[in-house]
Amino acid sequence: MTDKAQFDLPILLPDVPDAADACVERLIARLTPRIGVDEVHVLPAVDEAPAKLCIHYDPDALSLATIRTEVHAAGAEIAQQFGHLLWQTDGVLHTRRARTIEGRLGKLPGVLEAVVNPAGAVRVEFERAKITESQIESALAEMGVAAAEPEMAPAREVEELASEARPQERAMPEAEHEHAHEGPLGANSELLFVLVCGALLGAGFAIDKLWQAAPAWLSLGCYVGAYGFGGFFTLREAIDNLRLKRFEIDTLMLVAAAGAAALGAWAEGALLLFLFSLGHALEHYAMGRAKRAIEALADLAPRTALVRRPDGSTAEVGVEELAVGDVVIVKPDERIAADGFVIKGASAINQAPVTGESIPVDKRAVTDPAQARANPDRLDAASRVFAGTINGSGAIEIEVTRLASETTLAKVVRMVNEAETQKSPTQRFTDRFERVFVPAVLGLATLLLFAWVVVDEPFRNSFYRAMAVLVAASPCALAIATPSAVLSGVARAARGGVLIKGGAPLELLGSLDAIAFDKTGTLTSGEPRIRQIIPVPGVAKEELMAIAVAVESLSDHPLAQAIARDGKAHIGTYTDPPATDLNSLTGRGVSATVEGQRILIGKAEMFGADGVEPLSQPMADAIEQLRQTGHTTMVVRRGDQDLGAIGLMDTPREAARTTIERLHAMGIRRMIMISGDNQRVADAIAKQVGLDEAWGDLMPEDKVDAIRKLRAEAQVAMLGDGVNDAPAMASATVGIAMGAAGSDVALETADVALMADDLAHLPFAVGLSRQTRSIIRQNVFVSLGVVALLVPATIFGLGIGPAVAMHEGSTLVVVFNALRLLAYRE
Repeated sequence: MTDKAQFDLPILLPDVPDAADACVERLIARLTPRIGVDEVHVLPAVDEAPAKLCIHYDPDALSLATIRTEVHAAGAEIAQQFGHLLWQTDGVLHTRRARTIEGRLGKLPGVLEAVVNPAGAVRVEFERAKITESQIESALAEMGVAAAEPEMAPAREVEELASEARPQERAMPEAEHEHAHEGPLGANSELLFVLVCGALLGAGFAIDKLWQAAPAWLSLGCYVGAYGFGGFFTLREAIDNLRLKRFEIDTLMLVAAAGAAALGAWAEGALLLFLFSLGHALEHYAMGRAKRAIEALADLAPRTALVRRPDGSTAEVGVEELAVGDVVIVKPDERIAADGFVIKGASAINQAPVTGESIPVDKRAVTDPAQARANPDRLDAASRVFAGTINGSGAIEIEVTRLASETTLAKVVRMVNEAETQKSPTQRFTDRFERVFVPAVLGLATLLLFAWVVVDEPFRNSFYRAMAVLVAASPCALAIATPSAVLSGVARAARGGVLIKGGAPLELLGSLDAIAFDKTGTLTSGEPRIRQIIPVPGVAKEELMAIAVAVESLSDHPLAQAIARDGKAHIGTYTDPPATDLNSLTGRGVSATVEGQRILIGKAEMFGADGVEPLSQPMADAIEQLRQTGHTTMVVRRGDQDLGAIGLMDTPREAARTTIERLHAMGIRRMIMISGDNQRVADAIAKQVGLDEAWGDLMPEDKVDAIRKLRAEAQVAMLGDGVNDAPAMASATVGIAMGAAGSDVALETADVALMADDLAHLPFAVGLSRQTRSIIRQNVFVSLGVVALLVPATIFGLGIGPAVAMHEGSTLVVVFNALRLLAYRE
């Protein structure tokens, strides 16, 4: 016999960002060999519950108390042993520099993994016993990189593990935000050096061609100066790489320039360094644009807020000083400073900065502030507001529900920054390719140095050809091809209300063959509505509904609330008769007394069981008619007389059919609805929204099996609300959560999160992903195509000058092609 025990992962490993982290694998590896433990695995986050560590064990060999002690001890040991940090830094902004920093961090003792993105995001996992956060920060500073916004959970003692883990945030002093690390002249050093290099190159060329009487040393001095300014940053990168025993593109460029100088071709060498450093500077500028698109998210929230004090006075405070429960006054057309709910006033809020919705959303005050305060995560969307959104024409007051560091906007910014460090499959491939290709290029150039032995030509010619091949074969464009596209794609998605957690989901989303949709809350609104009313002969519809509304108004069941809400429109001139003595018959219906008569309202199965008289034949026929069309049915009986049946159905979203049609047009060949409702209901909803397939009667574990079956046949995404669909989403190629704004569970469990509760954003996300994949393919094709063209051309005589022009031209084409994603429109 085997027992199971479950433990919350955020308590066991408070520093760990998600259940996919390596520390979770370490914890599983430590517990699995224990005698008596049969299996250890992770259960994804579901509803409001976090991800859990599940242990199957033999109770005869281990007690629960022993399991609990060992699990917490192992978790505490791992939490104390390993640290995780995510920094947003200044001083990177191009791929080669990012890879150099990544390599140097990876060489530090105690650093297990380091990933650096060109936009400046640095993610490090390290052993605390071997290296500290300050030492990593110092190492970055030595590389000319200032850590701007570290996010890291500190070490905790074992007894503190039960407390909630929240990342610390601290701002570096203003001086550390300066860009002096960029070079001697600050942030614009590289561009200024390029301009000086170009000016000296032009001057030297003009002296050579136009001033015949000038001494030879004058033009040579200009070229040497051009070498100094053009090669300054390239030399720095090359030295860093050589320390790591790596030959990168910068190294190849320097070797080629040095070779040209050795041959006396100073002009060509200076041209090489000028164009290479110009491409470098423009790449720097382009990546800066993508980075600013992401940083703009963080700038959406205002710096201050107008707070109403308990005594009625007001004060303007910094948003970081806001506390949960504070009341913030938001004037017309102002940005909202914090997540919260409206307690006074009404207005239309522009939520596009967070959710991407194009139309302002009407907001109203909550009816019961105390209840909203007690359950802030279950607030009605019509009363919930988010930091960074823009108020309309009405003044409102909101009560703060989250600290500035924990708002939906802050979490999105953090997750986007982390997403930048997640490499896509293509990027990983190109990285591996370059590690093989660069040494191969050096080998080819070395062979060409000895071409004069085989071919009857001077050594000078062989040497020149070898240097030209070095230039032609350097995969500069390939290095930037994928990261520039991924960075631009993630930034554009975030600006459109879609959070994509890295390059892998971004690429995979565009390769989908099938999409599985949850029904309730995804394809439908999640609110049942009255669709049909069938009174028995001799009973007026208005009378039937008046009685039903009177009884169901006393119940809080969702179906009862739907009847009470929608039924009033069908009462006509009837007035609600008073209903008393409500009695809930769990799982079947309710009974009550109206005007001295017993009223029964419930499922058809309630009648004919437990002493209740069966349905009349006309009523049974009406029920069957409603069920054939997928309705949920409720029978109303007064005394011993059946009054009629009410058919309810969860209403499809307005955007559902249009979204399905757009996805079909985009080439998604198979779309399936999976639901826990009975098959008839599933078929009816699927028909209404335009789906060809519907799988009903599925339990949560059945949904996981369904996704696995689909994944065996195609690339499949699972779209749900990110709550009870988490296990199925985790099993899909890509998990997509809808309505993720304000939902921690949805943000954490999905690979892709649609911030708005709007299906219409799904085609945008798929289209953007496909455009990203297309641009990545174009970039890789251009990069490798130019190399494939230039290498044989230089072998057969193409000079260094034309090779440099085409080489750097391809790099600029790749960068600006990727930046087109920032302007993507459906």
